[in-house]
Amino acid sequence: MLGMIGVGALASWATNNHWSQMGPGELAHFQAVTRSLVGVNLAQLAIIVLGVLVITGEYATGMIIASLGAAPKRTTTLLAKLTVFGVITFCVSLVSSFIAFVIGQQLLQSHGVGLGAPHAIRAIFGVAIYLTLIGAMSLGVGFAIRSTAGGIATVLGIVLVLPALQDILPTSWQPHTTPYLPSNAGSALYSAVPDPGSLSLWTGFFVLLAWAVAALALGLYLLKRRDA
Repeated sequence: MLGMIGVGALASWATNNHWSQMGPGELAHFQAVTRSLVGVNLAQLAIIVLGVLVITGEYATGMIIASLGAAPKRTTTLLAKLTVFGVITFCVSLVSSFIAFVIGQQLLQSHGVGLGAPHAIRAIFGVAIYLTLIGAMSLGVGFAIRSTAGGIATVLGIVLVLPALQDILPTSWQPHTTPYLPSNAGSALYSAVPDPGSLSLWTGFFVLLAWAVAALALGLYLLKRRDA
């Protein structure tokens, strides 16, 4: 999570230094809150890798046998791992996003805002919720695929590659597909001012939650059907 803090600090410092060179369009769309939290894009990579590794690492070492032996009900095993990983991810992400916000606003100097600014607290908590749900989705994919490389590639493909591929779709399709991808839906949680065409806060939350639940449901289904 140090990367998230560092990237946010660098972005805020660079923005403050180049403020006088920014055009009217950039200034009109500038969001001080979001700028300090831009490191979430880097943090999600770490969460994806850790989320997959929590499960695939046990398959690689054979520890999954001990885990299933301690809790023969496989639903219990999945929920236990999800709870521990989710709580840790949320707490660490919340602290990191708060620190990133405070440091970023200090580096923005007169262009920064305080915690009392509209949507500031929501954005800080939104980062933590977003990363936790991305981690939960990664956990589910880890159970489903059981391969570290395959699991990481799958989640990265969904989170990073699919949005980039939207440009090849017919223009008429894009409003019905692009906003519902995990990274785009999740951005509604921490964007101080949502982009035109993006989902609302609660719609984005439930769409991202649906992705996480679907991945976990698939992981649980395959966990029950296969031997450890």
